[in-house]
Amino acid sequence: MEGNDESKSILKTYSVPLVAGAIAGVSVDVALYPLDTLKTRLQSKQGFHKAGGFRGVYRGLLTVASTSMPTSALFFVSYEATKKVATPLVTPQYVPFVHMLAASVGEVLACVIRVPTEIAKQRKQTYVGKQSMSSIQILVQAFRTEGFRNGVYRGFFSTVLRDLPFSFIELPLWEFLKTVLKERSDTGQISSFQSALCGSVAGGVAAAATTPLDLAKTRIMLAEGCDSRKLRIKPVLSEIYAVSGFKGLFAGVTPRFTGFLVGGFVFFGAYDGANSLIETYFR
Repeated sequence: MEGNDESKSILKTYSVPLVAGAIAGVSVDVALYPLDTLKTRLQSKQGFHKAGGFRGVYRGLLTVASTSMPTSALFFVSYEATKKVATPLVTPQYVPFVHMLAASVGEVLACVIRVPTEIAKQRKQTYVGKQSMSSIQILVQAFRTEGFRNGVYRGFFSTVLRDLPFSFIELPLWEFLKTVLKERSDTGQISSFQSALCGSVAGGVAAAATTPLDLAKTRIMLAEGCDSRKLRIKPVLSEIYAVSGFKGLFAGVTPRFTGFLVGGFVFFGAYDGANSLIETYFR
């Protein structure tokens, strides 16, 4: 009997964030894809209109829709599992650092799937190469012409360096805002709607703050050739600053902020909603 209970507990620990994360990921990525396309085109070196303007804002959607579920699922499984293991090892005042650690583990693992997806998606969004090429063909061409590291996984470290600060801000802020609301609640609980509002604020703040890193990641992924200056964050941002000043470092901040403001609401609302439903199933 104890063995069955333990097996059920383990299944619950991993299946809840797995399914809830997958639902949340595909919900927000599909719903807000046009904003992501506009943000990418604003950040591209060729300029917004040459990159496609307002045309074909759903180009590359299938690539994202098919990979957002495993990416988000992998992130939340590793995030929740790391929290579960690490939280009992620290005193309450250090719990925010556990959230940062859990977010770091989740982001690095998720980037294994996310980076090739971003390569294919952003090249389709900005019409880099032939417009008729599929995402698989884009990645195969990238591998043949640029290799594995500089082609398929180009921008891996810049993506990690963008996503880690983002998660350091978003996840602890989301957890903090939820804790504040729970403490002010008569029941000690909050609704999925309230969690979604916390996620909206956390996502918007994190997105705005990390826009320069996102800009560097976009330029690196879209750069032609393998010039080392085009593949490193500092030279890329230095060039942007020299040409466009401080304002240039925040190219695309409006659609990025708006996307994550709305996206945070959808993502964390869907995650907590799905989480509650699946938790009910295991009772």
